[in-house]
Amino acid sequence: MALEHAILVSLLEKPGSGYELSRRFERSIGYFWTATHQQIYRVLKRMESDGWIDVRDVPQQARPDKKEYSVAALGRTVLSQWLHEPIEPESVRHELAVKIRGAAFDDPAALIREVERHRQAHTERLAHYLAGERRDFTGHEAPEAPDAGRELQHVVLRGGIAYERMTLDWLDDVLATLHRLAPQH
Repeated sequence: MALEHAILVSLLEKPGSGYELSRRFERSIGYFWTATHQQIYRVLKRMESDGWIDVRDVPQQARPDKKEYSVAALGRTVLSQWLHEPIEPESVRHELAVKIRGAAFDDPAALIREVERHRQAHTERLAHYLAGERRDFTGHEAPEAPDAGRELQHVVLRGGIAYERMTLDWLDDVLATLHRLAPQH
């Protein structure tokens, strides 16, 4: 997947400025596809020149006008073509897993702090996902007709939640194993 596809999806969900798009990447899409502000602005410029997105100037009070981006017909076509292309299942390429295996040739206890650091990061990400789910998907009255966009956003978020929970279970197993194998002083 290219950043362009992630931007097209985000802009189809809601048109916005480059700044707003960057915030969305920080807040939700970014956990599944990351990009810096500079990358997003660079790709937006290229997508505009390629005719994938439209841009309009939006006047603002006491601030400079902002550019609001939306998906053009050609961008919808490009996204549709991409959606119909097969993709390879993702492989697990996990540097931490290689380090854990390598610990058999060193002191397993040396990895405990690193695994704890990873566990903390995944705990924080899970908390972020759960807060987003509470904010965006609970306590709302169900619409009479299903909203495909909302339902698909939620199923992706639920996948992220399940992944973080699985990762935390695995890291707990790793920590227990490292503590068991650590030389007793």
